[in-house]
Parts: sequence; structure tokens; C-alpha cells
Amino acid sequence: KVQPAILKLQSPVPNTGDSGRGSVSALQESGNESKENGAGGKTAQPVRFGWVTGVMVRCMLNIWGVILFLRLSWITSQAGILLTWLIILMSVLVTSITALSVSAISTNGRVSSGGAYFMISRTLGPELGGPIGVVFSFANALACALNTVGFSETVRDLLIEYDSQIVDSINDVRIIGSITVTVLLLISLAGMEWESKTQILFFLVLMVSFINYFVGTLIPATPQKQSIGVFGYRSEIFLENLFPDWRGPEGDFFRMFAIFFPSAIGILAGANISGDLKEPEIAIPRGTLMAIFWTTVSYLAISSTVGACVLRDASGNMNDSLPLNFTEACEGLSCGLGWNFTECQQSGTCSFGLSNSFQVLIQVSGFGPLIYAGIFAATLSSALAFLVSAPKVFQCLCKDNIYPYIGFFAKGYGKNNEPLRAYLLCYIIAMCFILIAELNVIAPLISNFFLCSYALINFSCFHASNTNSPGWRPSFRYFSPWTGLFGAVISVVLMFLLTWWAALIAFGLIIFLFGYVVYKKPEVNWGSSVQASTYNMALSYSVSLAGVEDHVKNYRPQCLVLTGPPTLRPALVDFVGSFTKNVSLMICGDILMSVSQRNSNEMIKWLNQRKVRSFYTSFKASDLREGARHLLQASGLGKMKPNILVMGFKMNWQEIYLFGLSDAFDSNHGVCVLRMMDGLDIRDELETEGMLCSTVCVCLVPSLNNVDNRKNTVNDQIKTVFQSKQGKKTIDVYWISDDGGLTLLVPYLLTRRKRWRRSKVRVFIIGEQQTMENDRKEMKTLLQRFRLDVHDVIVMTDSERPPLAKNMRRFEEMLAPFRLNEGQLDERTAQQQRTEFPWKVTDKEMDALRLKSEKKVRLNEIIRRNSKYAALVLVSLPVPQADCPSSLYMSWLDTLSCGLHCPVLLIRGNQQNVMTFYCQ
Repeated sequence: KVQPAILKLQSPVPNTGDSGRGSVSALQESGNESKENGAGGKTAQPVRFGWVTGVMVRCMLNIWGVILFLRLSWITSQAGILLTWLIILMSVLVTSITALSVSAISTNGRVSSGGAYFMISRTLGPELGGPIGVVFSFANALACALNTVGFSETVRDLLIEYDSQIVDSINDVRIIGSITVTVLLLISLAGMEWESKTQILFFLVLMVSFINYFVGTLIPATPQKQSIGVFGYRSEIFLENLFPDWRGPEGDFFRMFAIFFPSAIGILAGANISGDLKEPEIAIPRGTLMAIFWTTVSYLAISSTVGACVLRDASGNMNDSLPLNFTEACEGLSCGLGWNFTECQQSGTCSFGLSNSFQVLIQVSGFGPLIYAGIFAATLSSALAFLVSAPKVFQCLCKDNIYPYIGFFAKGYGKNNEPLRAYLLCYIIAMCFILIAELNVIAPLISNFFLCSYALINFSCFHASNTNSPGWRPSFRYFSPWTGLFGAVISVVLMFLLTWWAALIAFGLIIFLFGYVVYKKPEVNWGSSVQASTYNMALSYSVSLAGVEDHVKNYRPQCLVLTGPPTLRPALVDFVGSFTKNVSLMICGDILMSVSQRNSNEMIKWLNQRKVRSFYTSFKASDLREGARHLLQASGLGKMKPNILVMGFKMNWQEIYLFGLSDAFDSNHGVCVLRMMDGLDIRDELETEGMLCSTVCVCLVPSLNNVDNRKNTVNDQIKTVFQSKQGKKTIDVYWISDDGGLTLLVPYLLTRRKRWRRSKVRVFIIGEQQTMENDRKEMKTLLQRFRLDVHDVIVMTDSERPPLAKNMRRFEEMLAPFRLNEGQLDERTAQQQRTEFPWKVTDKEMDALRLKSEKKVRLNEIIRRNSKYAALVLVSLPVPQADCPSSLYMSWLDTLSCGLHCPVLLIRGNQQNVMTFYCQ
């Protein structure tokens, strides 16, 4: 809902009867809008799920995946019951902390579709959200392949048991997996409603298979079961299996953790379909935490019961049973249970037991086929959930348009906006990894991708909490930012402990994607915690800086630039940006005399597109001088405030005087006046080329914009001389008077830029013919002590000569309209005109200041002779004095800078040192 502008509320309106409408109603209106729009028919409403079916059941099915039935018993044999519990609890610790972070983020406002990507991107911004969206989508596609391969392995083992192989053990997994994932794709394409019904069916089958397993542990073992190592609950078996027995190349703790951890990654299954939940802010915390609790109980129970019932090694040979009075050599726990498995143990040929068979849960259960049904349900439900999650997350990423060429996959179909194209992409990725056909190879890859996602989710929660932003108000209270930080750190540590090369690949991919987003700077604004953190740091540093005394070594030229609309004076913006970028403060000041307001956001966009680091501020005033005076006083914050006023030289100064120079000096500011041969205002040029509407109006009338117009603005921006490489041209500095060093500092800052790096700085000083060499040496020594790289120092020995007559005549003709010819007026009229026109020059003032005027004309002659091919000329700006009329002063400035094709900068510091050669 768009709120009315304050000006509209201030306007008197007729009483429509809505004056008593409360703010609560207004806030609720936007939430009810979608309901009202869909009230016309129930068929248009998308399917929405509650916390049980939408989150808890979905998460439990994802957690109860292929590892539970096919690898948990084997992990228990390798690590022992105690370390297996440690592996389970470590995994649960990571996922529980992540679930708390997810709960906090998901209850801090409305959660749309996109799950983990949506939460991270809206919390940390597109820079980290974009990379994790790509990685998380890919990880979900891999998880689909993992569970499909687990299902295929079970079907293959069944075929082998009944001597019905298709090709061979590896290719059978590939064939079965390809067919299975294709069927799952068809179910997904049928829609979320069918997918949800399928998940409920899988959940019921899993419940039956669990009951069947636990009942099987209580049934006394038959001789056939004992021959394969299943004996029922025995304390000696439990004690034997408490401790680890590492075997083979995969026999170490972290390898077991890497294989088990994918069984815990399903905690985001509910969050990933957040767009399909009725109340995601309630469903996600409640359903996720309940799913973690019950699945943890089941993992601990199964690992301990299977470790109490089954031996590590068994032959499966009924002839290995021992008679009552046996005399054969027998070693190991099995001897006390009436079986001699010593031979296969020593030769390593045992085919059964925890360490050798992946089908132990089937062998323990009361009715084996029900466990097969449970395996099918667990693997297929997880594969189906991941096959649905990956496209949903990727669709949200594509809609945000962060990366190019992926918008094709953003299109949705049907009432639930199903991402059919993204389904096909996920299907292709899953199919590629199914062809690997090795469960233990795929599992560690998935672990790293999901741990990376968990690390960023936890860091998001920590970062958002520590910014103290008023917008961070999660309704879920049972979390701490420090647990989030711990979860992020432990996730990163585990990534490298599990598979260091996969961790490097994951981080390399994220860094690459992160760098791309930072470079492209997508036009999105999600109110991320990074923005809040930036504000906190800026505020903290600004306050700290305010208490620090100024020091000459830390001097920076902080410029208030009177640009008006920056779009109309790009050369002035580019020039100042050349020596302030990454060095100091730049503020573009816009004094509004005829315009009520201007869109500052569009001005900032224009500056960003031009890669100029500057603030923009406007001030409404009746005239230029008043606005400049107030901007000088009010601009900036603390120590971050301008110390130099920069303006352009008005070509029509005869009509509009450059007021403000005296005010700048009065307020202890330096002054810079930039003059270019064709002027700085490009309004006429834009109108001539027909670009005014596409460039200026885009900035002034943003309501008419669209994306294409903004793109055209970048292309249509006029290029100025300051955006080109200057080559080996010179920067000529005419240092007429010592102003504290600002006149020398600006050229030095310019030559640090790439475009000006090859330019040579020449310094011109006034001197006498007799002392020319000494003056030159002294100046060079001074510049060396200031550590300024100056190409040459030139002493002007002819500055005291009178100017050429034609140049003096030009000066007088320019000043003629502003002369008060007292000789032609009576005393009363002359006095009246002196009062009404204080800027006019009297004969007395002209005679008193004639020598200064001649020096300005003579200096211009020298400048035109020596700096004909310079890239930039800097001339010491005369200080306006009280006895000098403004028209005469402006004539001096015009005379000093006229006749040059290159830009001229009239510059004057505030007589305070800005450079030092002392180290203290």
C-alpha cells in the first residue's frame, strides 16, 4: 500500500467519512489486499500448507534419508556407539543452531518463496545472497541425486539377491536411478498438491517400517539370524560395540561424520517452500525444531539398538555354529554366543554383520520387506523434496535478476507459480551425478555445500542482531547472536575438516559469484543488515573523529561543489571527483531558486553511474549568495564537512555576479573557480543534440522512468575532457602567492590518478633576473622537502613589465559597462548612483587599483605564452578586498583565465598550512 504524501495530508480535503479510520486498519489493508483480490473464486487460490504437513513432516522425511537405512549401522560399526552418538549430536548441534537462526530470520517479517536464499539475501544483501542462492540450489540438486542413488542401490541389491541383474552392479544403479528421478520429476510437474499427498504416503510407510524394526529387535533371534550376526539385545554385544573399530581407507572419525552429515541437512525443506506455507513465520520455527527433535531421538535409538543386537562380523554360514562341548580354536565375542566366525574375521571375508553389510536393519526387523518399503519411502521422499526445493530456490534467485542469462528459469506456471523450467534444469543436474553411482563419493560434496549455506544463515542472524537496527524485531526469542556466530564458525571449520578440497571449491565459487555481484551492483534495495552495519560504522567513526583535533598531516581537501543539477555540469563534477575520489569528501550542492524540489535519488544514481563518489544536497534559497552561504554553514557532519568551496566560472558574469567568494573566505574556506573555454553548463549542447529529455529529464522526472531509460542514461552521458587520458601534457601551476599549499597539493592529487599519471607538473613563480637561479633552487628544495614530484620550476622575471596596449584596451572595454563616469554627472547624481550601484567602479577606484589590474593582464599574457599546450592551468586566485568593487574583481578573474583552450582553475587556500615536511 502506497502511503499519501505529507503535502497531501496537509491540504484541506472534504470530509468523506473516513477521518476516523485508525492506523491499524491502514496497516492491515495491504495484508488484506491479496485476499480481497482473490475473493472472486476459490479455484484461483494456491495450495497452502500448515506447520505439520508443510514443515515438520517434510523436514522429517528429508532427514530420514538414505543414510538412516543404508549407512547408520555401518557408521556404528566403524565409530562405535559412543562416537556415533557424538557424530549425531555434533550434526544436530550444527543443524539446531541453524534452525534457531532460520526461525529468527523467518519471524522478522514476511517470508516469500526462496527459502534459505530469500532469508540470506534479504538479511545480508545480494552480494552474499546471490552466491549462496546458486550454491544452495546446486546442493539441493546433488541431494536429490544422493537419495536417488541410495534407492537405486537398494533395488540393485534386491535384484542381486534374486539373481536378476540388468547389466552389472554399477550400471544397474545408473539405470534404476535415471528411471526413478524421471518419475519423481513427473510427480513434481503435477503440482505441489500431488507432491504433498505423496509425501504423506511416504511418511506413513516410514512409521510402519520403524515399528517393524523395533519389534524385530525384541523377537528372539533364529539360528538363521544368528548366523548373520543378529542375536537380539545382549549386554556383551552392546559393550563390544561401544568403542570404535576403524577399518579400511575410510576408517576415521571425520570421514564418518562427512558421510553421516547429509542425513541431517533436511532441516531447510520446510523453509525452502516458504512461499507455499499458510503462516511461514509460525510454521518454520515450530515445524523445523519439532522435526529435529524427533529425528534425533530416532537416530540415537536406532544406532544404540542395532549396536546392542548385531555383531560386527558374521559369516552367514550355518556350519559355523559351535556344539556344546567344542574343542576348536575360537576367538572373539561370537564364541561365547555359540558361533565361530574366527576364520572369516582373520581372512577378512565376512559378508555379514555391522561392518560388512549395509542391509543390517532389514535383517534385524520383524518383516524384512517392510524395511525395504521404509528405505524406498525415505529415499524417494527426500529425493522428491530436494527436487522440489532446488527449483523453488533457483526461481527466486532468477526473479531477482542478480545474474545474467538466468531469467529464463524465473517463469512460473499455474496457481502455485510452479517453476517448470527450473525443474528440468534440476533434473539434468541430478541425472549427471546419478551417473557417478557412488553414494560415498557424492555425500561429502553435499556436506560442504550445505555447511557453507548453514554458515551464512548463522552469520546472517549474528550480523542482523549486532547491527542494532530497529528493523530487526524477530518474534522468535529463543536465539542468541553468539550461538549464530558459533554455528557459522563451526560450519566453516567442519567444511575443511571433512573434505578440504571440496571446501576450497565451494569458497572459490562463492568468492567468484560474490565478486561479480559487487562489480555489477544490481539495483536492489532489501534493507539488509550490511546497510545497517555500514550506518553503525559511519556513525561511530564520525563521532570518534569529532573528538580528534585537526592535524596538517591528515588534511584532506573536502569540497562543496556548487554544481546545481550535477547532470548539467558534468565537467565540474568529473574534475573535482578526480582528486577527491577515495581521498576526501565531495558534496554536490544544488541551490534551488526556481525549482521547488529535485529528486535526490536520481541525482545520486547519475553520480554512481558516472563512478563519482559524492553526496548530493539541495537547498532552497531566494538567490545564489544566500544559498551558498547557508550550504557552507550547514553541509557536512562533524569533521566530515567542506573546507573548500568549488564553483564554475559563469560566462555571463556581467548579468549574474559570482557572489559567495567573500563569504567562503570569511568562513575560513578555500576557494576554487573552474573555467573552461566553452563553459560548464551543457544545457544548450543537450538541447542541440536532442539528448536533454533522455539525460536530464530522466533525473528530474523519475516517475516517467523505466529500466530501459535508466540504461540509456548511462550510454547517453556526455564525456568530458576529465574522463580522458591526459597523456604527457603538463599541469602548469602559477604560484603567485603562498596560500598554505593548496595550490600545490591539488596537482599532486591529480597525478596520482591513472588518467593524469603521465602528466608533468610545472611550477611558475615570480622572481628577479638577478636572483633567478637562487629562487629556482630554493623552490625546488622546498618542493622536495614537501615530497612533491615536480618536473620543473620556472621563474617569471618579466611579470613586472607593463601589458600590451591591445590587451589593456580589451580589459577596459570589458569593464566599461560597469564604470561610474563621475566626470559626466553632477555630484548629487553621482552620489545617488554610488549608493544604488555599489558594484560599479568609480574613477577613483579605477586609478587606485590600476596597478593591480595591469598585473592581472600581464600575468594572462605570460600564461597564454607558456601554457598554450597544457592539460590544466592553476592560477592563484586573488583575494577579494573590501575596497574592490565586485565588477572589477570579476574582470580580474575573467582577464586571468581568458584566451586558453585548456581548463583553468583559479585556486586559493585559506592561508592555513595543508602540507608539512615535519614528521611530528
